[in-house]
Amino acid sequence: MTTSQVAVAGGQSTSAGYPRRWLAAIVMIVGALMDMIDVTIVNVALPSIRRDLHADATQLEWVVSGYMLAFAAALIIAGNFGDLLGHKRLFLFGAGLFGLASLGAGLSMSGAELIAARVVQGAAAAAMAPQVLATFRAIFTGEERGKAFGIYGAMLGVASAVGLLLGGVLTEANLFGWGWRSVFFVNVPVAACALIAGVRWVPETRDPAARRPNLPGAVLLAGSLVAIVYPLLEGRQLGWPAWVWPLIGAGLAGLCGLGLLEARRSGRQVAPLLQAGLFRIPAFAAGLSIQLAFAAGLQGFFLAFTLWLQIGEHFSPLKAGLTAVAFSVGSFAAAPAAVPLAQRYGRRVLASGALLMAVGILGEAVAARHVGVNGSPWPVVPGLVVAGAGLALLVIPLVNVVLAAVPVEVAGGASGLFSTAQQLGGALGVALFGTVFFGYLSGHTFQAALVHTAPYAMGAFALCAVLSLLLPRTATSEQTLTES
Repeated sequence: MTTSQVAVAGGQSTSAGYPRRWLAAIVMIVGALMDMIDVTIVNVALPSIRRDLHADATQLEWVVSGYMLAFAAALIIAGNFGDLLGHKRLFLFGAGLFGLASLGAGLSMSGAELIAARVVQGAAAAAMAPQVLATFRAIFTGEERGKAFGIYGAMLGVASAVGLLLGGVLTEANLFGWGWRSVFFVNVPVAACALIAGVRWVPETRDPAARRPNLPGAVLLAGSLVAIVYPLLEGRQLGWPAWVWPLIGAGLAGLCGLGLLEARRSGRQVAPLLQAGLFRIPAFAAGLSIQLAFAAGLQGFFLAFTLWLQIGEHFSPLKAGLTAVAFSVGSFAAAPAAVPLAQRYGRRVLASGALLMAVGILGEAVAARHVGVNGSPWPVVPGLVVAGAGLALLVIPLVNVVLAAVPVEVAGGASGLFSTAQQLGGALGVALFGTVFFGYLSGHTFQAALVHTAPYAMGAFALCAVLSLLLPRTATSEQTLTES
């Protein structure tokens, strides 16, 4: 989407700038932060949820992956609806629904109720997320737009650390006897404030050239993703029945079929979901695969890591959260250099980052036996810092490098697919790595299960390093990205 295609409703000139644009930006960033914090805040609370709701291993996996799966399924179609009906309208809808779903999650009395609320949370977050950048493109121009994008990216980076800390603090503080429920209740006033402030300060924007959303395609996309993830999550507990593999095959066939249908569509009245032509660009296909493998390795390993710390080593939620923050510290330290290095050295920086992540996970596996029950977390801190630095070098410049090979006019669609791949990869990682971890846990200790799971995460990051060699040699600039 280009700037000229986006108009502020009510005749407000985009070139003149919306007077309350920075207030609007703050409101929308706060709304987006609810989503990013919720990705990590729940991890620290999982052991408490397990104990309080008597949730089994599969239900814990669904609590994490259900959110990401719903987000992945709804993100692109929500962006299409925002272009057509108005970005403010969709953002406010998402914020309100997110608050209600958070309330429902906090009031849940069973694992099934919590999973249902998490799925609604994920869909609500997907309704909010694409509207933020779309609105920024409409209300900011030139250097201000780059600054707004930069602040947004920085805040999302901070959100992961805030989520880990907040999850530990709220769970351990046990405010009003709520325990883990506090990690969901905290979203309710934030969502209410975002909703009220958004009505007042966020302008309505839309794309005058927006096409009709592809609702049948969206249903096919969601069904295909569920068909792939559901059997992976449920298969271990059910003993891998015969229907598992045909269902996964049907899901993969559904994605391929959707891509083929969109590639053959001659009319341009319906907005595409998958941007099928992008997959013929080797660099884009490689970048999307990197995003999938990275998210799978990260989310899958941290599920096992968090459960090991709290259940295996009896760390308190706060102590576990503080330990995991070392990962964010490594990421923050390397973040400022990530894009400049990628612009200078290109794909080699990304490959190095992926290898650093693999080395960091190896460090975790080696150091795990030196922690001890409620012992010192320091043995695992160096590995977390190294892995976090690797994440910054791999993920922060990834979109910049890939979009160097993508036509500017479809850059927005490419970015949307990358976000979808990240969420889908996370859901797949929780399913696959959870199967490995919980499967090995039967008859073994939590430490042994973590060490057994670590090589799979290392393999995912090693795959990212290999795929990075298929990317362009250089990265596109931040200015180019914000102007596309």
